[in-house]
Amino acid sequence: MAAPIILVPGFWLGAWAWDDVAGLLRAQGHDVTALTLPGLASVDIDRTPITLFEHVDAICTALSAAPERAVLAVHSGASVPGYGASDRLPERIAAMVYVDTAPGSGAIRPDFKDTEWPLPEWDELNENLEGISQEQLDEFRARAVPQPAAALREAPSLANPARLDIPSTVICTAFPSSEFQAAAKQGAPWMDELIALHDVRYVDLPTSHWPMWSKPAELAALLGDIATAAS
Repeated sequence: MAAPIILVPGFWLGAWAWDDVAGLLRAQGHDVTALTLPGLASVDIDRTPITLFEHVDAICTALSAAPERAVLAVHSGASVPGYGASDRLPERIAAMVYVDTAPGSGAIRPDFKDTEWPLPEWDELNENLEGISQEQLDEFRARAVPQPAAALREAPSLANPARLDIPSTVICTAFPSSEFQAAAKQGAPWMDELIALHDVRYVDLPTSHWPMWSKPAELAALLGDIATAAS
């Protein structure tokens, strides 16, 4: 039997962002949990008091609730709390999957001054949108929730070297794995932990930064294979 799969979306998103991928995986018999991190359920929520610790805690709660060791898949900015969770509960993780991201060890924007970060305009965001339809972009815009400041300003607590032994896969979508690995070797701050991992592989899936929308079937197949191998 395959390992359970926990899906964590990146900035501005809730569990709904994984609907297509989660549906495909469940149809194949996988146990799937998609998370909405604290502060991202509604635009009406007060995000001021929310901390990165709460995001890490939410992921750890899902890991603890899983019937067995799970595959933890984190997308984009969710790599920061996801990596924090891997430090806290490495024994509950069968495999880590970084979807167009890398293990986040530091604050993404430590000098961020506002209380939250709304979804920018597409030209300001400067992310690869290849393969995403206008309808999908409109839904993203309509359902996006401002990101709590702590998600940008705070860094995870990392003290457990066991996190480095977790089998990890980096699914490279917006740019190829060769660029991921080159950036890590050159000391890019947001990729500094990649070279520290003891068991990491790279998979190329050329598409947008949001492959759960632009290539859901292909992403689901990769995640399903990882969960089966990790069981």
